[in-house]
Amino acid sequence: MSSYNILLLGSGGRENALAWKLRQSKLCKELFIAPGNPGTAQLGSNLNISITDFEGIKEACIEYKIDILLPGGEDSLVAGIYDYFKKDAQLQHIIVAGPSKDGAQLEGSKAFSKKFMQRHNIPTAAYREFTDANFDEGITYLQQHKLPIVLKADGLAAGKGVVITQSHDEAVQAFTTMIKEAQFGDASKKVVVEEFLTGIELSVFAFTDGKNYVLLPEAKDYKRIGEGDTGLNTGGMGAISPVPFAQGDFMQKVVERIVNPTINGLAAEQIIYHGFVFFGLINVEGNPYVIEYNCRMGDPETEVVMPRLQNDLVEMIVKMGEGKLNEITVLHDSRAACTVMLVSEGYPATYPKGKVMKGLENAHNSLLFHAGTAHKDGELVTNGGRVLAITSYGATIQDALAVSYQNAALITYDGKYYRRDIGYEFQ
Repeated sequence: MSSYNILLLGSGGRENALAWKLRQSKLCKELFIAPGNPGTAQLGSNLNISITDFEGIKEACIEYKIDILLPGGEDSLVAGIYDYFKKDAQLQHIIVAGPSKDGAQLEGSKAFSKKFMQRHNIPTAAYREFTDANFDEGITYLQQHKLPIVLKADGLAAGKGVVITQSHDEAVQAFTTMIKEAQFGDASKKVVVEEFLTGIELSVFAFTDGKNYVLLPEAKDYKRIGEGDTGLNTGGMGAISPVPFAQGDFMQKVVERIVNPTINGLAAEQIIYHGFVFFGLINVEGNPYVIEYNCRMGDPETEVVMPRLQNDLVEMIVKMGEGKLNEITVLHDSRAACTVMLVSEGYPATYPKGKVMKGLENAHNSLLFHAGTAHKDGELVTNGGRVLAITSYGATIQDALAVSYQNAALITYDGKYYRRDIGYEFQ
C-alpha cells in the first residue's frame, strides 16, 4: 500500500482521538485537521476551515493533495459532503469515510430512522411523530400515553434534543415548547414521541463499505451532568470499554436483529453508506433495542474505542474505499479503556471560556484528548463546555478509571468539574 494525505474534519475530543489513531499508521503521510484544536496540532497541521465550508474544504483538498477525507461529526455529513465530493471531477477520486446525504438521514432525521427500522423489522421503541399540522392530536396522544414519555426533536440538536418527561403536564409543556416556540429551531418542527424503555444503554459501532462491515470495540457513555445519572443531558461526561454484558448471546442478538438488518437494509434501499454506523442501544432484560442511530463515531466513546482498536485505521479506510472490508479482521486490546471528561462550570447551560489550564504535563499513563481548549497569550485555556478527555488503560474498568481520576485531580483550571462515578453500574 502507498501512503496517504488525510484531511480530518472537526475540533473536539473525538477528532483528537481519531487524529491520534491515524497518526500511528505507517500509511499516513500527511495529516491535516480542519479546524482542529491544540491537541490535534500536536499530531498534524490544523487548517482554519469550518466543517461545513465545502468550498474551503475543496480548496484545501486540492492544495494539499488529499487522498482521504474523514468527517468526524455529523454536520458535514447531513449537509451532504459525500455527495459534494462525488459530483466534483476534482474531488471524486478522494476516499470519503462517511455516508451519502441519504445515508446520514439515519441521524439527521429521527422520523426517517424510525420508519427505516419499521421497514426492516429492527427492534425499537413504539413511536408517533407530530408537527404543527397535527399538534392538537399530539396533545391528546400525550395525555393518554403511559409515563414516562420520551420526546425527541426530529433533526440535529447537538445531542440535546431529547426530553424524558415524568408527568403528562410536563410532556405537554415540552411538546409545546419544541413545536410552538421552536426550542431547537428547525430541528423540532417535527417531534417524535416514544415509549420509554428501561434498561442499560450501550454504544455499538460498525464500519462498513456498504456491503461488508466490521464491528469495533463497544462502549458505554454517561450523558447526564450529575452523578447517579441525574441532571441535564450533556454531550457525554465519560465512557468505558468494554461493556461487561456486551458479549455472547446478547451480542449475537445485536448482530442478528440490528446490525445485519441495518447494513442489508441500506443496501436494499440503494442508500450509499460508507463509514461508521453508531448504534445507540438499550439492553432490556437481555434483548437489544435501538434508541438511535448516528452516522459517525460517538464522543466521548471514540476516546475509548480508538485506544482499544488494534488495527491500522488508515488501512481500514482504504479497504472500505475498495469495497474489501471483508479482508479485515478487527483486533481488540484486551485491556479496558476508560475516559473521564473535564468540563467547564455551568455546562451544559452557560459557561465561561478562557480559564487558564495547568498541570497537563503532570498527568502520566493517560491519553489527554483535547475537547474544548485553545491557546491564548501563550497559555492553554478552556474554550468549550467539555474541555479535556482523560483516557487510561487498565486490566479492569476500575483499574483504568483509577488512573484517569488520579490525573483528573492533577489538572487545574477555575470551575473544573467532572463526574466521579463513571462506570458505577459495573463496580
